[in-house]
Amino acid sequence: MLKIFKITAILEGISYLVLFSNMLFIKPNHFELYHTLLYPIGMSHGILFIGYILFAFILKKPQNWNMKVFSIVLTASLVPFGTFYVDRKFLN
Repeated sequence: MLKIFKITAILEGISYLVLFSNMLFIKPNHFELYHTLLYPIGMSHGILFIGYILFAFILKKPQNWNMKVFSIVLTASLVPFGTFYVDRKFLN
């Protein structure tokens, strides 16, 4: 289960960065391309985000995360590059 969570964390972080890059770099120059990419990128990021949160709740007890670590793991999903930090710090 931990390996699946690690993969989900990495994919969620990548999808978050791709979503931001779509908004920041593509939208100002190519409005049609932005709207074409928005739905698939946004949907995949949403599914990965929900999966990340669910796996965090599932793994809280087996990993013996205290409330501080658990809140860091959950908050990391809201910060760019946060899931990469969690993977490096808490999942190795």
